[in-house]
Amino acid sequence: MNEKNVRRITDSRVLAALAHPLRRRLMDVLKVYGPSTASMLAERTGQAVANVSHHLRVLGASELIEEAPELARDRRERWWRLVSAGVRWTTADFGDDPAAAAIASAAESLNLDHHVNLVRAWYAAGEDERAVWQNAPFSTDKWLRLTPAELAELEHQIIDVLGRWATREAPDDGERRDPVFVFAFGVPGQP
Repeated sequence: MNEKNVRRITDSRVLAALAHPLRRRLMDVLKVYGPSTASMLAERTGQAVANVSHHLRVLGASELIEEAPELARDRRERWWRLVSAGVRWTTADFGDDPAAAAIASAAESLNLDHHVNLVRAWYAAGEDERAVWQNAPFSTDKWLRLTPAELAELEHQIIDVLGRWATREAPDDGERRDPVFVFAFGVPGQP
């Protein structure tokens, strides 16, 4: 992912808007499928259109998404798209304000829950769905001995690899390509 198109969030109100589970899911759907209407998003998420519309307005007010009027067929149809390809935040940016720090900490925890729940959903999928993918899904873990600078270098290398796969031109070979969620964390810890 081009780091120039990644929004750094430093406003706790924006972070609180993003941290809501449905809003996070709506942003994921927009990232995977591109600009969509509230009806399209409701169908993809199994939510009521009115509920989705409410959450789209919150995301819009936080400037995480924006309207795409050029896609509308008439004045009543409203299309939405992401403002940036990704978002980033660090709890260090919110340390001066205890309320903002609590929001950032909660957002971090909810973000991790979101990631883990996507993986759990795969493992809960039916055998037919899993059989299509055979042994392709993977997980890996390693214990490394690193300095903070080395961990930062590893992060950039991983982000670069994922970015190349995310932005590549998919071959026109007739093969079906489904969305695949990949995430990585590198954190100090003790075995």
